[in-house]
Amino acid sequence: MTKILDHLIIIFVLSQINYTYSSHSITKNMSANNFPTLKNDRILKAAKGEKPDKLPIWIMRQAGRYLPEFMEFRKQHSFFEICQTPSLACEVTLMPIKRYDLDAAIIFSDILVIPQALGMIVEMRPGVGPVLPEPLTLENLKELNKEGAVSRLQYVGEAITLTRHKLEGKVPLFGFSGAPWTLMGYMIEGGGSKTLSKAKKWLYAYPEISHQLLELLTNVITDYLVMQIQAGAQIIQVFDSSAEYLNRHLYAKFCLPYLKKIASGIREKSTALNLEQVPLILFAKGAHFSLAEQADLGYDVLGIDWTMNPNHVRSTLKNKNITVQGNLDPCALYAPKEELAQMVKDMVKSFGTERYIVNLGHGIYPDAPTEAVQTFIDAVHSIPL
Repeated sequence: MTKILDHLIIIFVLSQINYTYSSHSITKNMSANNFPTLKNDRILKAAKGEKPDKLPIWIMRQAGRYLPEFMEFRKQHSFFEICQTPSLACEVTLMPIKRYDLDAAIIFSDILVIPQALGMIVEMRPGVGPVLPEPLTLENLKELNKEGAVSRLQYVGEAITLTRHKLEGKVPLFGFSGAPWTLMGYMIEGGGSKTLSKAKKWLYAYPEISHQLLELLTNVITDYLVMQIQAGAQIIQVFDSSAEYLNRHLYAKFCLPYLKKIASGIREKSTALNLEQVPLILFAKGAHFSLAEQADLGYDVLGIDWTMNPNHVRSTLKNKNITVQGNLDPCALYAPKEELAQMVKDMVKSFGTERYIVNLGHGIYPDAPTEAVQTFIDAVHSIPL
């Protein structure tokens, strides 16, 4: 990470160029104070425990990768060019909304924009995925630059504001961030990992340093999400995609306190800034061992991965006033149309229709059939409440 300061400067300059460029596409009438009236509030109602007219559905990773129009778009633009250019991020965010009758949009971005804003190099390599060529070490940890990190992510806020206007009130817009542990894992491993052994080593060998890093990430994430709400995000999801690599003890020690601090921090800062208290969702993939504890962290909704039994989930969360989200196996989209529709109906029957948001139990795969997505949505919306 010897080039971290130079890279930080490059990121800032590029973000300012993108910010200036895309600002020309936003008229002075497009502000975070005059958004179009929302027409479809199913997800917001379900998150708050109210009854919508139909079961709401959205799909994790719905903006991009499996859509043919996105694949064509990617031939013209690099991944992080799209993320860092509000007009492009808006265009991709709207793609699935134009194609499907989904009940929410999610801003096109990536959880690794935070490590970028802290000064780390993040590359999206074809066929590989995200790569951080200069991973975090004990020696270069002090080079992380948290000062001004959220200001270097302002392009996300501008993309949110622009997209809220371009949606014309059709559906609510999600903002999101990766959770502290998940970001820590990528930063230390230098990319994806099947074991996260390097990052887990820190938890055992350097617990105090690990807590310092997690605290730093928690503070940045909290401010970043508040900025997204200020920009117009109407619901927020925190992705703890690497929760499954920890046991109950490690998750209780190194994850739960920081996840709770994020939720409470968003609530407190939203109040101080006179912002609406938007619903918060936590998706801790593989953290079945801490489901009951997750319900006490201050989130309105818990995302459930595809390995969990709906009856167990409802039993565990009984009397918790928590909405659940999930949890169709992403591979179910490869099933024949009739079988897929039946699986959806069986899943909803198991979860029940109260306090429920339908989703996959993880992100959609790049080769998922687009017609299967339509079948999924139609099956959900056809279920009477």
